[in-house]
Amino acid sequence: MRAILAGSAGNLIEWYDFYIYAFTALYFSPAFFPKSDPLVQLMATSAIFAVGFLLRPIGGWFFGRWADRHGRQSAMVFSVLMMGAGALLIAVLPTYAQAGILAPLLLLIGRMVQGFSTGGQYGTAATYLSEIAGRKRRGFWSSFQYVTLVGGQLCATLVIVVMQALLSEAQMTAWGWRLGFVIGAAGALAIVLFRHHMHETSSPAERSGEAAGSLAELFRVAARPFAIVVALTAGGSLSFYAFTTYMQKYLVLTVGLGKETATTLMLGELTLFMLLQPLMGALSDRIGRRNNILAFAGLAMVCTVPIFTALAGARGLGPAFALVLTGLVINSLYTSVSGLFKAELFPSHVRALGVGLAYGVGNALFGGTAENVAFAFKQAGHESGFYWYVSAICAVSFAAALLLKDTRRDNVLDRVAV
Repeated sequence: MRAILAGSAGNLIEWYDFYIYAFTALYFSPAFFPKSDPLVQLMATSAIFAVGFLLRPIGGWFFGRWADRHGRQSAMVFSVLMMGAGALLIAVLPTYAQAGILAPLLLLIGRMVQGFSTGGQYGTAATYLSEIAGRKRRGFWSSFQYVTLVGGQLCATLVIVVMQALLSEAQMTAWGWRLGFVIGAAGALAIVLFRHHMHETSSPAERSGEAAGSLAELFRVAARPFAIVVALTAGGSLSFYAFTTYMQKYLVLTVGLGKETATTLMLGELTLFMLLQPLMGALSDRIGRRNNILAFAGLAMVCTVPIFTALAGARGLGPAFALVLTGLVINSLYTSVSGLFKAELFPSHVRALGVGLAYGVGNALFGGTAENVAFAFKQAGHESGFYWYVSAICAVSFAAALLLKDTRRDNVLDRVAV
């Protein structure tokens, strides 16, 4: 329990730092991209958000190789501290008025550091939690990766809600947004206190081989699983970001809610979404990870367009809340087992590399670009095109899910344990 909580704490800090950018973008966009209309400012800020995702495959390779060769614990601690450094850099950045073009360039560097770090944290944390969990309740315990991932989003949202209550909008725009990044940088330092509870889950023999953490070895023994994970991550990440980070902006720009109202609504949504993770993880222990993923991809493929269409015309907080929650319930079928089903596809000596790199590629191409694709459709006057785009990618994921095997009886994690 202590080991799982310690590993999860690092994950929470990592994702808080990553998401505080998305949730403060409404306030700091004018400081770095002046003399533009609000939509163009958000598009520019989201483009930098997407660049952070493009560094994830590189981070997944670097930290995955590190974890397979030197251990999961050191890789997790290193990635969280790097994330904190990126958050601190953004917290002290000069504005465009103070430094000109240097300001958005430094913002870009900060996001690149954070994207590189996140690419490493995901694969390493997924591998660690999957390896340390027992066979019978592996889905339940591994779901805590997304409990803390969503918890990071939730903490970021809560910080914004508190600051909105204490500061005026002018103060938030002028300097208040920086406080969120300062909190994240301080939290990253706290991970050092938890590192002694993170038990190493890979053996010295597994780490010492020349093939450990090797790209050539990964594609020699697991090319097919790698392709399956990329395809499943494409739909899972795209749908996840559509209903979480982009949703806050969609509620403001399309549904017509105020910034504070949209933030408060998403705070409630994310709380319920976080609580759903262990329930859906436990469900996977009964029905199998394959069936969880099939249910997610099928429902996302069919329901995304109706949900977004109904939400665009929703009147009142009640219907809006129910529609967003429906999308998040569907997503929880995927997120609860997202790290685990990936870890179950790769052998131990290339597991962290396989999980992190495949996730990084799929996430960079589809998750990181979700907001920009949505804004591009909106600016072109065809906002509904984004809904169909999400459904189409989820259809690809559904086809990939059909290739998964049921790991309840034959699981590579169990074979390694024996």
